[in-house]
Amino acid sequence: MASIQLQAITKAFGPNVYGVRDVDLTIEEGEFMIFLGPSGCGKSTTLRMIAGLEDVTSGKILIGDKDMTRTAPRDRNVAVVFQSYALYPHMTVRQNMEFGLKMRGVESGKRHARIEDVSEILGLTPYLNRKPAALSGGQRQRVALGRAMVREPDVFLMDEPLSNLDAKLRAEMRLELIKLHRRLGRTTVFVTHDQVEAMTMGDRICIMRDGHLVQVGKPLDVYANPVDTFVAQFLASPAMNMLRATLHVDDDGARISSLLGSFPLTDAQRAAFEPAMGRRLLLGLRPEDIHSEPATGRVAFEAEIVAVEALGTENILVFNVEGQEFTARLGRHFLPAVGGRITLYANPAQLHLFDEETTRAYPRPDERKD
Repeated sequence: MASIQLQAITKAFGPNVYGVRDVDLTIEEGEFMIFLGPSGCGKSTTLRMIAGLEDVTSGKILIGDKDMTRTAPRDRNVAVVFQSYALYPHMTVRQNMEFGLKMRGVESGKRHARIEDVSEILGLTPYLNRKPAALSGGQRQRVALGRAMVREPDVFLMDEPLSNLDAKLRAEMRLELIKLHRRLGRTTVFVTHDQVEAMTMGDRICIMRDGHLVQVGKPLDVYANPVDTFVAQFLASPAMNMLRATLHVDDDGARISSLLGSFPLTDAQRAAFEPAMGRRLLLGLRPEDIHSEPATGRVAFEAEIVAVEALGTENILVFNVEGQEFTARLGRHFLPAVGGRITLYANPAQLHLFDEETTRAYPRPDERKD
């Protein structure tokens, strides 16, 4: 195992054309780090620079305590698992897993022992003499993982390895990768644009946008405290609802007013949001913080139902308030008629507040104290 340090790494593809710019990040030994972001944000480019498959324009990459910035890929002791599997079609599973070891001069007995051990872990033993064409997508992905594992690398680098699988196989492979990481304890960097993979698999998430690192943290911490509107809306589906708001103080206390009503603030919220006074603001509410039933502290508002997505375990409501559409995540038995008007209830304890001009979040008070 080894830690990874990225020190102000930049990848330029031309004058003022950057794939990655000034990224500083430390990935701890044995950590499962997720690189998350939309297409073109720089996450795969960053992974390829760690692997040595892309040159670094400036900055340093340390693996363990060694500067690997200009080291050839074969000398970094990292293993890469690609989206495309990249298996040799004319070779059997055993031969695919063995090929890299042969190229490194590993003697035959050790090669066979490693393949047997890894095949047992991944459930590939019955398929060792088959060729990739005779395997399912999930089995091919396991072979690609096995080929990486037999090398016994310090670091695993995975570039959207589950994106070619169907929904059921993706869910199964997510669980298998989590269990595999716990068993092996190897430092792992996993690139994805899938929010579910990010929330369920990573020890920490590194969210990127336009080549920059936007936020790093534990999945639930980032979800609860996004640093800006981009993170707030990208990390979940449906995205956080955003609407313009004003903060004011009167004889009744501090309140935030918006299309969805006037939200009273607790003393802790008032203290936290005081720097927002006089600024143009955006109020953020996650769909799960809008409810169909009243409760103490919830703010009622009227809405017109635009659409209902019945998912079995829950229903996603799309509703309209004064020409602006929002979403709510509600129970599976709540099925209002499309086109009808209903009363919904927002929870002000869970609101987020952002500066409209800078898009940055105003830090919220610790929810555990409320």
